[in-house]
Amino acid sequence: MNLKAILEGLLFVVGEDGLTLEQITDIMDIDEKQAKEVLMELRNDYESEVRGVRINFLGNTFKLTTKSEHKDYYQKLIENPQNDNLSQSALEILAIVVYNEPITRVQVDAIRGVNSSQMMRKLVAKGFLKEVGRSDMPGRPIIYKTTNEFLDYFGLASKDELPKLDFLKSDDTLEEMDLFSSRYKEE
Repeated sequence: MNLKAILEGLLFVVGEDGLTLEQITDIMDIDEKQAKEVLMELRNDYESEVRGVRINFLGNTFKLTTKSEHKDYYQKLIENPQNDNLSQSALEILAIVVYNEPITRVQVDAIRGVNSSQMMRKLVAKGFLKEVGRSDMPGRPIIYKTTNEFLDYFGLASKDELPKLDFLKSDDTLEEMDLFSSRYKEE
């Protein structure tokens, strides 16, 4: 079992949330000393100039981050007009934000069921979302809203031009289903 590979995968999966040393020891079922050794080995591997990411200790967590010396290239990627096509996840996030704004990333994550932090950062960098304050919720998460650039991109004069969402009432149109019986009979 390659502990460095496992740790690398874990750090990739959690993204910007990162992992604490305690989480690493619990998940990988290793002691703190061994966790620190694996972290240092992986961190040293990433320090090579042929790697584009590194492990940083930020806040109380270890995170995979890009190398700051490559930031000009990352900025070009975000600002590149050829990258104007929005992915399915970007469209999902924009729809959630525009219909629920103001909203926090945590609330977006809860609706989508997956972490949206990276895509939301990209949408902020593209100018489609903006930070408008902080919530009173624990941790004081950032509150987001859509921008005029969002409206321009989709050819809208205002949010009022968005289609209205009419949700079906369950007792009006849906029949209760018996999950244990089938209309197909065995012969």
